[in-house]
Amino acid sequence: MDDKEGGGSEPGTSPGDWADLTRECLISILSRLPMEDRWRGPMLVCKSWLEACKDPCFNSIFDVEAQFESLTELPRYWRPEFERGIDSMLRSVVGWSDGSLTEIRVRHCSDRSLCLVPERCPNLQVLSIKSSPHVSDGIMSKIASKCCNLRELDISYCYEISHQSLAVIGKQCPKLQILRRNLMNWLDPSQHRGAVPNDYLNACPQDGDSDAAAIGKFMPNLLHLELQFSKLTAKGLHMISEGCPNLEYLDISGCPNITGRDILAASSNLKNLKTIKKPNFYIPRSVYNTERYGHWNLYDDRFQTDVFRI
Repeated sequence: MDDKEGGGSEPGTSPGDWADLTRECLISILSRLPMEDRWRGPMLVCKSWLEACKDPCFNSIFDVEAQFESLTELPRYWRPEFERGIDSMLRSVVGWSDGSLTEIRVRHCSDRSLCLVPERCPNLQVLSIKSSPHVSDGIMSKIASKCCNLRELDISYCYEISHQSLAVIGKQCPKLQILRRNLMNWLDPSQHRGAVPNDYLNACPQDGDSDAAAIGKFMPNLLHLELQFSKLTAKGLHMISEGCPNLEYLDISGCPNITGRDILAASSNLKNLKTIKKPNFYIPRSVYNTERYGHWNLYDDRFQTDVFRI
């Protein structure tokens, strides 16, 4: 068929030159792609596409949590070079956002990237930095002082963040409604071995009641609280129930120092509680040797499933 009759292009030309698209057209097209596709494709095409991907409209949310959830935990995630790569991505997004960043959901970042957040992300509402072993109390205090609109915080498996940060965050961020402060399963660390370094597994925070005291005293507006495998006791749970009366969701699964009676006592203060995940488990003698767990009576009310029925 003749090119003219078929509406074809002249030899040596293409139907359309994407490099000549206006910035507005590029942004409209790129907005149809998820973030991971923009990073893997268009950003590598040419300078104009890269500059379009840097537009603040694409960088108000930085969320890579789904990518981590879809993959098995790997040893390389805990290596310095992987952390540097995550830090580089986060620093780029913070810079490109031009102050519009409202959500950060990432893992394995460090103070190197989060140090930009206090000054450049005044509108931050969600900060999820699960499994970040090199995030310190110092940087969390700075974030709390500048990002007062935080409503959701996930510092699970961040063992360098202590109860001191929880106190500062509670004081400075009165809008906080969701807190996740989960620990790794130190009762059965086999699920983490091979991926998480042993020295980090052994660094599990010991004083759960200090966390509970900070939460109960400074976070009265919490609606959702997760403390999986915390070492808090009945005293800590009582402080939370007294200080956070609006709780609707409480996850204390894996907390071996909490009994059914403790939960019953605490729940009397939590009138709005809709969901509670209890430490409803049993440790068989065949799994744990008596030298490590000999100080527990494995068959007392702490581990009897019936006592956790409220």
